[in-house]
Amino acid sequence: MSEIRPHPDDYLSPTSPGDEREFEVDYTSAGPEPQPGIDGAPVRWYDADRTEPYTRIVPFAEKHDTSVEFFFKPLTLTALAIAMSIMAYVAMTDDVLEEGRDKKRLGVYASICAFLLFSMVQFRDGPFIRPHPAFWRIVLGVNLLYELALVFLLFQDLDSARTMMTYLDPNLGVPLPEKSYAEDCSLTTSNLWAIQNAIDIFCLAHALGWFGKALILRDYWFCWILSIAFEFAEYSLQHQLPNFAECWWDHWVLDVLLCNWLGIYVGMRTCAYFEVKRFTWRSIHSTPGVRRKTKRVLKQFTPHDWTEFHWEGTSSFASYCAVFLLLATFLAAELNPFYLKSLLWMEPSHPIIISRLAGVFLCALPAVRELYQYLNHPERAVRMGQHAWLLFATILTELLIIFKWSRGMFPEPFPTHIKFAWSVGSALLITYPSFKFGLPSVRRYLRRAERKRLNKTE
Repeated sequence: MSEIRPHPDDYLSPTSPGDEREFEVDYTSAGPEPQPGIDGAPVRWYDADRTEPYTRIVPFAEKHDTSVEFFFKPLTLTALAIAMSIMAYVAMTDDVLEEGRDKKRLGVYASICAFLLFSMVQFRDGPFIRPHPAFWRIVLGVNLLYELALVFLLFQDLDSARTMMTYLDPNLGVPLPEKSYAEDCSLTTSNLWAIQNAIDIFCLAHALGWFGKALILRDYWFCWILSIAFEFAEYSLQHQLPNFAECWWDHWVLDVLLCNWLGIYVGMRTCAYFEVKRFTWRSIHSTPGVRRKTKRVLKQFTPHDWTEFHWEGTSSFASYCAVFLLLATFLAAELNPFYLKSLLWMEPSHPIIISRLAGVFLCALPAVRELYQYLNHPERAVRMGQHAWLLFATILTELLIIFKWSRGMFPEPFPTHIKFAWSVGSALLITYPSFKFGLPSVRRYLRRAERKRLNKTE
């Protein structure tokens, strides 16, 4: 028997695993056995109310390691005092910040650090708790900073944006040559060496990228659909971006069958390992030996538990639309950096491009987890999580910037065969749900109408 008491200190995201920690359960108190739903009836998503007792369960509540309890205490005032002390020392001490120096860059860095500090101590928790919830709050803060920068750039013209990039890196602002990789695709002896030379750091980047996507999506079908769709997108857009033009063996052998497959396979095997792994956590204090204590500390950077994703994109029309939107957003997130680096004259290996890719990966990990819970467990997630909402807004803002800056930059029209191929693909995407969900709904409607008509005649 249990009595449920609200916890006074927690303020958590509705999509975090800590939702259930919002209420503490006293198992020593007497009381009636809680019944699922309302009066034993299941609760539909539009009737769900987080203030009702049926939401106050603690199936996944984690007990923090009491030997390092300070690691999980908020300490917001302590963090504020330390931050203000450091800021005052750096800003007011002459031996750190000389008078007369240009302080604009340092001021920007200090503002970013102050914002990330606020994010760390005041943002809501996300779905992940390892290595620490504060880490994922900082990730959310970085995403928000990037989104604010994109909104600022959205209201600038392309020339002004290129000039602003030189403030970050004086080497930018110079037009870059667009290289095509499809000049000679014949399988001759000399070109076999070209295949060997093509296996470079970008192949490793391909494999690592798809390893990350597998950890995010946790679904073989989704990864392969995106892998093939991206190659078709390269075919479709190579008249705008010449570096999308590759030999057929580069598209389908090096990219899809070698690099992408390797990354997807290793990523899904990693997911399978975590799915069957038994997660048992002992406190550091109760772990004997220095070696075992060190191992326990390192385990803090591994998942606390693992959720297997079952997207079921063909189970209903709503699920089909949600999965289509998810995959389309992923594809847009893949294509956006190519257009942005082309428009802003950045090399693929530039730190800004690498930081964007790494940042989107970190943001996508909790975002997709929140989206999955929002779609499949609406009784627990009453609104879309903050990571998912913000990352979706970020990808859309990137698209708006690309559409705005691309006007007049790519005058060559889409080839006729590309238009035809996309028309056929769009027709199939519309036809499938029409037959899968539309026709059965029409039949059910007609049967109900026929029964009503017969009942009236009787």
